[in-house]
Amino acid sequence: MILDKFSLAGKRGIVTGAGSGIGKAMAGGLLEAGASVVIAGRTLDRLQKSAREISAGGQGKAVAMAADVTDPESIKALVERAIAELGELDFLFNNAGAIFRAPTEDFPQKEWDRVLAVNLTGPFLLAQKVARHMIGRGIKGSIVNTSSLLTVFGGKTVSAYAASKGGLTQLTKTMCNDWGKYGIRVNAIAPGWVKTDLTGALRQDPGRFREITERIPLGRWADPEDLAGVAVFLASEASNYITGQVLFVDGGYLAM
Repeated sequence: MILDKFSLAGKRGIVTGAGSGIGKAMAGGLLEAGASVVIAGRTLDRLQKSAREISAGGQGKAVAMAADVTDPESIKALVERAIAELGELDFLFNNAGAIFRAPTEDFPQKEWDRVLAVNLTGPFLLAQKVARHMIGRGIKGSIVNTSSLLTVFGGKTVSAYAASKGGLTQLTKTMCNDWGKYGIRVNAIAPGWVKTDLTGALRQDPGRFREITERIPLGRWADPEDLAGVAVFLASEASNYITGQVLFVDGGYLAM
């Protein structure tokens, strides 16, 4: 049965940036499909609350773990604790993200460094650590990075964010090439305009909100839950011949 290929029963993995928004919705979808998930982020209380909420509708278990993806030691500890808790790791969703808005000519280097650390260096180090685990145990796993529409166009006042997501997309392709021989698939999800904390400033700007919404063929911004299905697909055997790809989940925005 084709639907059996979408099952994640017995699968285990990590979702970062899972205290709210897209990461929480992805983790919830993975749990509903049968997986057990470590949801990671910086604020343990928030993660524990999210774990309780998404566990209510899930078949697997959700375990909250605090971690800072800008700290290599914290990344190492997260992977080790996740393996100790779950036994193995079959998937990783690099979803933690940061943004800062300023005209490029005035963009502070401190914020540039912070955004690149969260959005690019952290995913590199975490994927590297998880891939070593998968390679060592012969696991044909799935690694999924959260990219962005800004991997295609530059946006406005978000130079560090656009650069980091463009870099993450290229990193996805390199990881695909390097780890394909081990049966590890590496893809990216590029959300369109989603109602999250990161887009709060845009949604509060009536003119910009209208400008964006009018270009979306489906006529609305995405809810975080709109990303759950593609997360399950990429973690499951239903996508076992898909790697090195960027899946845009944008309501048709790029088609306009």
